[in-house]
Amino acid sequence: MYGFLSYFSIFADAKFSGMKDIRIGNGYDVHALADGLPLFLCGVRIESPTGCVAHSDGDVAIHSLCDALLGALALGDIGKHFPDTSEEFRGIDSKILLCRTMGMVASAGYRVGNADITIAMQRPKLAPYILRMRNTLAEIMGTDASQVSVKATTTERLGFVGRGEGCEAYTSVLLIKD
Repeated sequence: MYGFLSYFSIFADAKFSGMKDIRIGNGYDVHALADGLPLFLCGVRIESPTGCVAHSDGDVAIHSLCDALLGALALGDIGKHFPDTSEEFRGIDSKILLCRTMGMVASAGYRVGNADITIAMQRPKLAPYILRMRNTLAEIMGTDASQVSVKATTTERLGFVGRGEGCEAYTSVLLIKD
């Protein structure tokens, strides 16, 4: 029977047996919602009476994804690379930010193994948009849609998300060294 240390040594030895260099990152973003603004999630325009209040287009899902990618590379967060105090990024399409972030990923010699995004929003229902969101992100990241998961949830009317005051996104990514 294996003890904890035996299992640990098996995994520790894996590094020296040709296992590729992998990195894991997580990201989070939140934005307030306001009437009359456009709503973009995962690079897709969503039909909604409210949209995100933001310096850029306010795509919380892409911002969370960028944070996860940058975190996996230990390069800081999205605000460090694309500050909301810069006129260059005022109103910018967040797909451009993701493209630039993916450039950093590629420059470091990594590729996306997978990305898992959870969007918390009370309304509108996002299920009709999920496949388009996955395909949009996969195209930008140069990966297959099967490597991109997008999930939507509500907060059961609890908190600022549940009251419809804002939305948030959580992302985990796995990067693999080529």
